[in-house]
This record gives sequence, C-alpha cells and structure tokens, in this order.
Amino acid sequence: MQSLVSPNYLTNYRRTLLLAYPVVLSQLGHIILGVVDTAMVGQIGTVPQAAVALSNSLYTLVLVFGLGVSYGITPLVAAADSTKHFAENAKLLKHGVVINTVLGILLFVLLYFTSPVLNLFNQKKEVVDMAIPFLNVMMLGMIPLCIFSGFKQFTEGLSFTKIAMVITVGANLLNVLLNYLLIFGHWGLPKMGLMGACWATFISRVVMAIGMFLYVYFNKHFKIYWKGFNKIKITKALTKKILGIGVPSGLQWVFEVGAFSFAVIMIGWISATAQAAHQVALSIAATTYMMASGLSAAASVRVGNELGLKNREGVRTAGFSAFIIVLVFMSLMATCFILFRNYLPLLFNNNADVIAVSSSLIVIAAFFQLSDGTQVVGLGALRGMKDVKIPTIITLIAYWIIGLPMSYVFAFKFNFGVQGIWYGLSLGLGIAAVLLFLRFNYVSKRI
Repeated sequence: MQSLVSPNYLTNYRRTLLLAYPVVLSQLGHIILGVVDTAMVGQIGTVPQAAVALSNSLYTLVLVFGLGVSYGITPLVAAADSTKHFAENAKLLKHGVVINTVLGILLFVLLYFTSPVLNLFNQKKEVVDMAIPFLNVMMLGMIPLCIFSGFKQFTEGLSFTKIAMVITVGANLLNVLLNYLLIFGHWGLPKMGLMGACWATFISRVVMAIGMFLYVYFNKHFKIYWKGFNKIKITKALTKKILGIGVPSGLQWVFEVGAFSFAVIMIGWISATAQAAHQVALSIAATTYMMASGLSAAASVRVGNELGLKNREGVRTAGFSAFIIVLVFMSLMATCFILFRNYLPLLFNNNADVIAVSSSLIVIAAFFQLSDGTQVVGLGALRGMKDVKIPTIITLIAYWIIGLPMSYVFAFKFNFGVQGIWYGLSLGLGIAAVLLFLRFNYVSKRI
C-alpha cells in the first residue's frame, strides 16, 4: 500500500479538495437555510422554535431524499466525461432535470396531504398548530430545490462546482434578509412571525433554481449538451439506470437523517424545552455533516472518473484520500464543539434551560463527528463505483434496527432522557462508519 503522504496521495488530496470546497459550501447552504430559520425564529420564542424542529423532522426527510435521488446522475456523468462521451451526457442532463422536476412535484403533493400526521405523535398542541402550515410552505419549496439540484449534480459530475456554491451563498444571504423583513415586519412589510421564515426560504429556493438554469443554459462550456436537446427522448432504460443509483442514495440519507428526525418525536414526549435543545444541537451537528457530505460528493466524482478510466488503483487512492481528509476535518470540528459547547447554543436561543441541555448534546455530537464523516464519505465513494444496494441495507440496519431502538432504551428505560437518545444515534453512526469503510475496501479491490 502506498504511503498516505506519497506524491500520488498528495496529488489526490489536492484534486479532491479543489473539487470539494465549492461543493462543501453549496451543501452547507442547503442546511444553513434551516439553521438561519432556527436561529431567527428562536428570537420569538421556544414554542415556535419547537415547531420548526417538529416540521423539520418530516421536511428534512423529504429534502435529503430529493437531494439523494439527484445524486444518481453524478457518477454517470463523471464516468462519461472521463471518456468525452458528450452525447451520453446530453441525455443525462435532460433525464436528470425531468426526473428531478417530477420528483419535486410528487414530494410536495405527498407531504402536503400527509402533514396532518403530526397530530398523531402525541406532541404539544400549540407546537403542532404552528408546525403544519410552516411545513406546507417549506414543502412547496421542494419543487424549485429539486430543479436546482438536477442542474447542480450534472455540473458537478463535469467537475464544475463553483457556480452552485456562488448561487447557494447568494440565496442564503437573501434568506437572511427576507427573514429579517418577514419575521419581524421591517421596511413596512407585515410581521409574519414563524410563517415569514418559511416564505423567505421558498423565495430563496426559487432564485436558486432560476440562477442554476441560466448558468447551464448560457455558459459556453455547456453549449454542446443543448444541441438537439429537444429531440432527446426520455427512455425507460436510462431513467431506470439513474433511479437505480439515485433512489438507494436517497434512501441512505433518509435512513440516517430519518433516525434523527424520529428522535424529535421521541424527544417531544419529554418536553418542548428538550425538543428546542435538540433542534439547536442538531442544527450545529448538521452543519458539519453537510460539509462532510460535500467531501462525499467530491469522492463520488473522483472515484467515478477513475472508474470510467478503468483504473482500480486510482479508484482506491481517490476513495482513501477522501477518508483521510474528512477524518482530519471532523477531528477539528469535534475539538471546536467541545471548546465552544457553552457558546454555540447562544447563537440559536437565549433560554437558559435550552442552552444547558443543548450544550450537553453538543458534547455527544463531538464524539460522533469522526464516525459521521467516515460513513458519509463511504457512501459517496461507493456511489462513485455504482455500489448502492448493500450500503443502503447497512444504513437501514445501523440506524433503524440498532440506533433508534437503543435510543429508546437509553432514554426511557435507563432514564438518560434526551442525552440517551443521542447515545443511541451515536452507536448507529459508529456501526455504519465501520461497515461502509470495510465495504469500500472490499469492493474497490474487486473492480
């Protein structure tokens, strides 16, 4: 095995980081919209913040599934790009955009009619009454977000990653401004409170979709993919191929994020304060997770490129380089979590009880940073090899067969409360990390 500081590895570190940093900022942008909402809504009360947490427990599931399905085109585009197969990528562009647009509409309709299910989870009535209308508007934003993601994953498969970063950062700045105006009623606009936050997010996502389309349509690098675009027919074979990677990828995210989302339901059985504290700590942990998922996306592209060139050693080096980078990064984040555990919650809430509980959860989050980073990069590297079915089973077992049941046991049988729920989730993350790393090592040896 090559040294981890050999010239080959150093080259891969550089290539992965250059590809990853715009993706990291772009991925971070998706979660920051929710983080900003949590922080600014926290200024108007604990109940509205708990409503954001409850609505996000369903919305985030749909969000990550939609993003995951869009990932189905990225390794295919990367592999075709390595051999300059322009006609194939033109087909992937059209299929990807059509699939994602239809998906966004279906997800909106699905959750709009199922949002009243929040009434069935024994939550505080005042929290549910705020959460349902907030969730419905957030789901409307899934349509432009899926369109944005379809174009974004295509460009990232071609290693054009910066524009999505620029658009996402711009949309986040717009969201902050609109939150300020609509939540608190500045500049003569109505004071909408909690509902102002979701409308701000919706408008920001519409701007993201329009911006990404205009970039891909008018940029000279993509002109070749628009030639004869209208004549390209949507075929069952290519749709099945994309969804064959995308749907399992979406489910992988659903199983992990869904475990944390269902944890919100269990924490709601404890108190609104615990629920708000969970949302604060989760917003902080989700920030580093989405940054790690940017590295995961870069790993998928790098591994996909090497796979297209039929370079087994290149596949392994690209994958292991991403693992090393994410472990170093998440170690730094874990240190920051521990050092600033008493200060980070102040960005989201000024309630002393919420701050105390969330500080203890941030310490737990610090300890699962390494496993969280390892498992998400493992999923990306395996997706680059088009290996998605076994990893999906691994995530299902780790989070839903082991993690969540143990969360319930720790919280309600051992009386560890909300901290016990996070202990169980940490256990699931650790198991997933080990199994996905071993899976990458096994599969990459047998390409």
